[in-house]
Amino acid sequence: MRIRWPRRVFAQVLTAQVVLTTGVMVLATSLFLAPLSAELDDQAMRRALSIAQTTAADPDLARELVATAPDAHGPVQAAAERIRTATGALYVVVMDTHGVRWSHTHPAEIGRHVSTDPSRTLAGRQVRQIDTGTLGRSARAKVPLRDSRGRIVGAVSVGIAYDSVQGRLLGTIPDLLRYAGAALAVGVLAAVVLARRLRRRTHGVAFADISALLDEREAMLHGIREGVVAFDRRGRIRLVNDEAGRLLGLDARAAGRPLDEVLPPGRTTDVLAGRVEGADLLAVSGGRVLVANRMPTQDGGAVVTLRDRTELELLGRELDSTQGLLDALRAQDHEHANQLHTLRGLLELGRYGKAVEFVTEVASAQRASAEQIAERVPDPLLSALLVGKAAIAAERGVSLRVSPSTLLPDAVVDPRDLVTVLGNLLDNALDAAAERRRAEPFVEVELRAEGGTAVLRVSDTGPGVPPELRERIFAEGWSTKAARPLPGEGPSAGPVAFHRGRGIGLALVRRLAERYGGMARVTARAGGGAVFTVVLPEALATEDGAPVHRLTAAEGATHGVPRQPECPEQRDRTERTDRTDSRKRRPLGSGASQ
Repeated sequence: MRIRWPRRVFAQVLTAQVVLTTGVMVLATSLFLAPLSAELDDQAMRRALSIAQTTAADPDLARELVATAPDAHGPVQAAAERIRTATGALYVVVMDTHGVRWSHTHPAEIGRHVSTDPSRTLAGRQVRQIDTGTLGRSARAKVPLRDSRGRIVGAVSVGIAYDSVQGRLLGTIPDLLRYAGAALAVGVLAAVVLARRLRRRTHGVAFADISALLDEREAMLHGIREGVVAFDRRGRIRLVNDEAGRLLGLDARAAGRPLDEVLPPGRTTDVLAGRVEGADLLAVSGGRVLVANRMPTQDGGAVVTLRDRTELELLGRELDSTQGLLDALRAQDHEHANQLHTLRGLLELGRYGKAVEFVTEVASAQRASAEQIAERVPDPLLSALLVGKAAIAAERGVSLRVSPSTLLPDAVVDPRDLVTVLGNLLDNALDAAAERRRAEPFVEVELRAEGGTAVLRVSDTGPGVPPELRERIFAEGWSTKAARPLPGEGPSAGPVAFHRGRGIGLALVRRLAERYGGMARVTARAGGGAVFTVVLPEALATEDGAPVHRLTAAEGATHGVPRQPECPEQRDRTERTDRTDSRKRRPLGSGASQ
């Protein structure tokens, strides 16, 4: 019958460890018994030698051997038997120089020649050996017997029964086997405990399954379009897949390092590290909007998944822009309907001259408003944004004003970036002004050029931003508006963390300003409300495409803008000769509100 090797990991490990432990114990027992047998033989021969040397040292024995004849009742036999009985030896044989016995355990052997060759002993050498004689196999020793003048007059042979040596050897085996069995039991128990722990850790899978799982894991991690970052219990990065590396700007060198060493401080780092709790947390990294979810693991670590929501945000902003356009068209449609009703009434009353005057006045007012914005802001995207926002503001009962000092030349390097910044600021300002019920609410926009630097300032008559929140509102996920509750949820109010589409607009504004080497901040408006100021160095270009002028510290002070430290990206941008290409970034739109 063929023995099948187990497939599961824990069973294979258990079997291998039991076999290995058993083999080690058998080998150790064999290695112990082999030298033990030789050691017992040597001890027996040493004992026989000691008895023989002690017997030969008796001067009376040599004298009586020379003076008497071999006799079963002689003094030599009596002395030898006394020694044999006292020491427990198998035999004590005294022989003369011819090899004739003068003593023996069996008196009948006295007077006969010994069964083994005594020549080496009679020549003066001591002999130790395991040999077979008339009394069977024994451990024996032979020493020469000398008289008082040192002459060899015979020899003494002492034997130790070999069965006693074997008995000692066999007597040690049970104890040895008990010790070996106890050690084997401990080894097997340790193997079982380790195998059970391994089974829990591997969930009872087979080696082939582990290999397949690893291959599938690698293919899945590097094939999915979601970022995956794994951390150990100490917060060090254990794994970063390709998509997470792209979204966070990490490479393979990030593995094994703490998160704070590879990412700058900010909300993204806090979300990944678990310092911000919640589901579907939003963060901004490198101009990308990310949705993060963190799941703890059993070993104390965690796995964070990242989804790129940039495209969704772009679509949302385009939808917001479209909705804003629809609102503007709806407002204009309502206004045009009222004007047409007025015009129809004038015509029915026959006041044709007044009707012509009314049409001329309305057309001139609308054209004058659009022309005024176009003159101060020649860029078509920016001017179109202002015209559309003005219609939306009128629909909401808020007046959108363009500051008399507004003058932005048609030299914007990338108008889409300014549309993103201005659109977010205007949305926030309109929400704030409409939220606070007061007489004649308004939002004022100021766009100025300071050399090659664009300065955008939006003020409103809303409730303003408390001083303690003026930095926090630029963080990802922070909003001064209450989140819209889901069905079944109660209403919420006050500043909240990001929920369902809020808390991204101002964070993107600051990120974009910092990308230009500028800044974004909020202050209080005299009379109530807030003033948002954004400085974008090198946002304007001359006819050859190069920036006209960098904003100096003195010029920044005129705006109430502190001088910002020059970042590496800003220095790189200064060294580039092609300024236009450095601004070709994908816009995130302008429809999200803080």
